[in-house]
Amino acid sequence: MSGSRPYQTTDRNLALELVRVTEAAAVAASRWTGRGQKNEADGAAVEAMRLAFDQVGIDGTVVIGEGEMDEAPMLYIGEKVGAGGPAMDIAVDPLEGTSLTAKNVPNALTVVALAEAGNFLHAPDIYMDKIAVGPGLPEGVVSLDASVGANLRELAKAKKVEVSDLTVCTLERERHEDMIAQAREAGARVALISDGDVAGIIAAAMPDSGVDIFIGSGGAPEGVLAAAALRCTGGQLQARLLFENDEQVARAQTMHAADPRRLLSLTDLAAGDVLFSATGVTGGPLLRGVRRWGDRAITHSIVMRSKSGTVRFIEGHHNFATKTWSPV
Repeated sequence: MSGSRPYQTTDRNLALELVRVTEAAAVAASRWTGRGQKNEADGAAVEAMRLAFDQVGIDGTVVIGEGEMDEAPMLYIGEKVGAGGPAMDIAVDPLEGTSLTAKNVPNALTVVALAEAGNFLHAPDIYMDKIAVGPGLPEGVVSLDASVGANLRELAKAKKVEVSDLTVCTLERERHEDMIAQAREAGARVALISDGDVAGIIAAAMPDSGVDIFIGSGGAPEGVLAAAALRCTGGQLQARLLFENDEQVARAQTMHAADPRRLLSLTDLAAGDVLFSATGVTGGPLLRGVRRWGDRAITHSIVMRSKSGTVRFIEGHHNFATKTWSPV
């Protein structure tokens, strides 16, 4: 995606095409909202996203997907998608928050990010430690190698506020209990989310979200997707892969040559020019959920481009009677 005018036009067109992809997945998943069947919701989103990609003018390779080829029937790592065009890496989470959708609770999203080939970390489906803050702060203001208290003090100093003014977002997990205790001991508030750390990390980079920092471990694929979003918003993110055994280390080494245990910067995760799109399935602070009635639906999406730093919110009105992708 160089600086020439044809590529700038292609960028803009692709940004809108990505919105159509996440919209399709969100509409399909929304049929299962609140029905207690997370696998069915995920399957519907995967199928719809796969079909929508057939209309996108790229030669895409899924580098962050639903799993390995023998684990996932569609949108698996290494799968080719698109109608032909420039070679692109694709990171997808057809339904970020399957349990959220099944329970009809906030923050379920459908997510796609796109970059030129070779610019996304090929992350195995393991845990990743993450820390993220928003734009306009000194580079390296927080670090995974610093204590929770030290990070909060440095962040408060950079924002010219008290630690008690800060809100830490993290997944509500037993593994985070010590970190949560340290954050509260330092004086910060803690916002716990049940699932969906992509939304939580993006919230840390949005000025009106009420979240100042995200800390905690979650899926490595979600870390790459969140990094793509933060590349567009100007936020900061550090990460480190967390391995449970030597087999996971060996798998990571086959996916990228550098030391798999190293501290990863934002551009280690998502480099080059990046496009990002997400559509809400269930409503939350970032996006409204899908609203359906009869043969129509309304979707709410965010689309971002790192090249321009533009963030757009798009409301889509859909008529299933005329949609070519409408898996209603």
